[in-house]
Amino acid sequence: MKIHEYQAKLILAKYGVPVPKGKAAFSLDEALKTADDLKMEVCVVKAQIHAGGRGKGGGVKVSKGIAAVRENAEAILGMQLVTHQTGPEGQKVKKLLIEEGVEIRKELYFSVLVDRGMQRVVLLASTEGGMDIEEVAANSPQKIIKVFIDPSIGLRPYQANELAFALKIHEISSNLIRPATSVFMSLYKAFVNEDCSLIEINPLVITSDERVVVLDTKITFDDNALFRHEGNLALKDSDEEDPLEVEASEAGLNYIKLDGNIGCMVNGAGLAMGTMDIIKTYGGEPANFLDVGGSATRETVEKAFRLITRDPNVKCILINIFGGIVRCDMVASGVIAAFKNIMLQIPVVLRLEGTNSEEAYKLVSESGLGERLQIADGIQQAAKKAVSVSK
Repeated sequence: MKIHEYQAKLILAKYGVPVPKGKAAFSLDEALKTADDLKMEVCVVKAQIHAGGRGKGGGVKVSKGIAAVRENAEAILGMQLVTHQTGPEGQKVKKLLIEEGVEIRKELYFSVLVDRGMQRVVLLASTEGGMDIEEVAANSPQKIIKVFIDPSIGLRPYQANELAFALKIHEISSNLIRPATSVFMSLYKAFVNEDCSLIEINPLVITSDERVVVLDTKITFDDNALFRHEGNLALKDSDEEDPLEVEASEAGLNYIKLDGNIGCMVNGAGLAMGTMDIIKTYGGEPANFLDVGGSATRETVEKAFRLITRDPNVKCILINIFGGIVRCDMVASGVIAAFKNIMLQIPVVLRLEGTNSEEAYKLVSESGLGERLQIADGIQQAAKKAVSVSK
């Protein structure tokens, strides 16, 4: 689960991480009042959406004086902000962060995340702050510093200290090593205590008055641990998420919209990934990831159909079910009911194997749906048929 920058900074501040003074604003009046309360000559007006690259898209403006704050807040609030992470359709800005401006001497990059290959938390840092880390990795991989954390003992002060030296902070001022080390330790503590999957600081800045300050941050929580953090769960902003994904979550379905035209309905995340891979192998493009789970019901299957068919790009649906706990005949009944209840017009390719698969195919053959519901013998044939039909 993602949260806004202003929310992330409030969380980090609890752990003693230095962040600029600021406050969220949901209207022009609130933005002007916050700027007035800050009593700063320079304020920054920042769009609050769940996407990076806001500055490049025109969503971050340095404002000198209240007149500039008004002008920039009016321009940003309500705009359709397009960044490399929003896609061409962009995201409407409904919230702002008004915060104090700081005089930057040096920009750094810092993040805490899980390296699944190493099965450890890793600190990523670079002297190239303010840039996308993917760009740094592609053009200057030697400038990315990695510190792997032993899960049994956590981040040690000497590791944080070494990281500060590796970032050449001592070349700016030796007095900054201890504050930087403290910031790294606090960010790691926040990551662990809040059950995060990512804390990204870009940039982490050294100011002209020799402070280490988190200028911009992104926090993502591990969804599987949110039951331990009711306060964090309350920070969820459904307006920033795809409406179909929100609806799917409420129905207990794992759904992620993609850009293709072959809708996928599968039980099991691994099988869903494999299904998308084989669709691409045969020249098709999956329109979604959808895992109906191991305890799907006829109603769940019908709900999944409704979600998939609300995507206007979908030209065909591929159902790939390996029946274990989920009975194939129950899935078949759900598919047939969906055709009747939601007046499904696009073709469906069905591959069912496992528990009650023979009964399922009998139900399909007697459904009277003909070519609209095609049975496949194996996943390869299913993928080939789906790609052919979608074209």
